[in-house]
This record gives sequence, structure tokens and C-alpha cells, in this order.
Amino acid sequence: MQEKLIITQENNKLLLSFNGELTLYEITKLQKQISDYKQKNITTYEIDLQGVSYIDTAVALFLLRFEENRSSAESTVVFTYDNEKLAATLALVKSQRQTVREEVLPPKKTVMQKLTKKLNSLSSGIISFMSFFGQLVLANLHYLKSIKNIRFKEIAFEMNESAIKAIGIVSLTSFLIGLVVAYQSAFQLKSYGANIFIVDMLGISILRELAPLITAIVIAGRSGSAFTAQIGAMKITQELDAMKSMGFDPFAFLVMPRIIALMITLPILIFIADIMGMLGGMIVSNLDLGITTELFLDRFREVVAVKHFYIGILKGPFFAFLIASIGIYRGLVVKDDTQSIGFNTTKSVVESIFAVIVCDALFSIIFTNLGI
Repeated sequence: MQEKLIITQENNKLLLSFNGELTLYEITKLQKQISDYKQKNITTYEIDLQGVSYIDTAVALFLLRFEENRSSAESTVVFTYDNEKLAATLALVKSQRQTVREEVLPPKKTVMQKLTKKLNSLSSGIISFMSFFGQLVLANLHYLKSIKNIRFKEIAFEMNESAIKAIGIVSLTSFLIGLVVAYQSAFQLKSYGANIFIVDMLGISILRELAPLITAIVIAGRSGSAFTAQIGAMKITQELDAMKSMGFDPFAFLVMPRIIALMITLPILIFIADIMGMLGGMIVSNLDLGITTELFLDRFREVVAVKHFYIGILKGPFFAFLIASIGIYRGLVVKDDTQSIGFNTTKSVVESIFAVIVCDALFSIIFTNLGI
């Protein structure tokens, strides 16, 4: 059986004589045979393909890589063949390899180009959201112009989906927050003999800050993401286009009921969170500090002003508007692919939580300066 490769050296010339049919399965053996041959002071490599009847694209790629690796200022690679099919295969692989290389290696962008692209993306996003906000204001004015425009059935449905079904998770989260805050505070207050002051701290912190913030974060992760996913799926399935073609305004049927429902129900959820948070703190106070329920409630009525409760409830509609509008906007900008739903749902939750925290910080600054 004739060998596939015969290697001979004449002075500074290395002759590689290939024979028979060369396919992908012979490449490993050929490569090992070439690497095992001790090559010294070679200036010319001659690849003799006169005895080759057929090569596939893998072998052609192997030969072209050998040519690239050996070609330099000190050595050259020469092909010898008279088979037109071999020449066509080598030429095809060489041209296609060059095309792929050009596509895979795009020109590198400068720092200024990257910065410009980021700024353009940010500015287009801001303009898009302002356009949505303008449409929202116009739809709100038209929506509230007459009581006939208010879709009570849709609002009631969204209140059930967005808030009533969230009572369990909001209650549990607030209860655990009250437990944790009270337990950590009790450890410090016991060392100073100031056990009773745990009521002051829990009352003001939970009613004024923790309950509204925790409730808004839970609703942003639960209902805000649901708004994005629902409206995004409707956009992909072209239900929004179908509504427009039939003369229905998506803002009246999809946007406004969700926003109004969340603005109504979030203060109620905050009220429930207040109760559960204080209940958790009361349990820890009783078990760890020996403060009875009657003493806890008496102290609570004496030191915690009702304004702290109203401030926490007042934040609810503002938080709800931010969560609902961002969630719906992210749903409306979903592109025609399922990956875009996941991307915008994630963005919706992150942006809603960030907006709620910024809004809460602004409320704190305003109320502090007003002395409330």
C-alpha cells in the first residue's frame, strides 16, 4: 500500500510528496509525520501533489495553514500539481477563509465612538420615555374627562391581580422585616437599659420608611415585571396592532387601568405592611425585652405621631405611578423576539426599584426641610 506522505530532504530543500486520496481522517497522521521529521536549515518547502487524486476542504485548509506557518523572509513554500480539481479546491478554501476572517475581525472602535454610541442610546431612551409620558398625560386627561371613559371592570381586575394576590408576600416580608429590625435593636437597647425605646424606633422607621419602601420593592418585582411581560407578549403576538386596527386605544384598555389600580391599592398594601411590621416588632419586644402587648400599644400611642402613618401612606400613589409606568413602558418597547421580553423585564424591575428609592430620598429631603 502506497504511503500517503513521503518526506525527503535535498540540501536546504524539503520535499513533501503526497499520494492518493487525502481526507479529514488522514490529517492527524500527516501532521504527526511532519512534526516528527527533524527539519534543519530549510529554506524551501515543496508540496508535491502530483500523485494526489482527491483532497477535501479540511486537507486544503491544512495545507494552506502549513504554507502560512512556514512562509517567511527566510523560507518559501511551493505547490506542485497539475490537477484542476485540486487547484479549484485550494482556491475556494483560500477565498472563503479570507472572507470569514474579514467578517470575524471588525474594525476596533475608538473610545470616542463607544462613548458617542452610549450617549446616543441614552438620549434616544430618554426621548422615547418622554414621548410615552406625553401620551400617558393626554390619555389621562381624556380618560378622566367623563365617567363613561373609566373602565371599572378592568380596574377591578387589575386591583385583584396586582394587589389582592400580593397581600400574602407583602405581609410575610413586612412581618419578617419587623422581626429582624426589632431583634437587632433589642440587642443594643438592652445593654443601655432602654428597652422601652424600641417602640419609638419601630413605630417611626416602619410607618415612615420601611413599610412603604419594602412594599414598593416587592410590588416592583412582582407586578411591575408582570406588566412588562404581559404587554411585551401582546406586542410580539401583534395583539396591540390588532387593537389599533379595530379602533381601540391601547392606553385606555391596557395602560390606564393598570396605573389607576396600582395607585389605589399600593396605599392599602402599605397599611397592611405597617400592621404586620409592627406585629413582628411587638412579638420580639415581648419575648426578648419583656414588654407586654398593652405596654407596647400604650407607648406606641404616646410617642408615635399620626403624621408618620400619613407620610408613609402618601408615598404609595407616587411609588405606584412610577412602578406601573416604567413596567408598561418597558413592555411597549419590547422588540419582536422573546429574548427582548426577558431583557426588558429585568430592566423594568431594576429601573422601578431605582426610581422608588430616588423618590423616597426626595420625600425625605422635602419633609425634613418642611419640619414634618
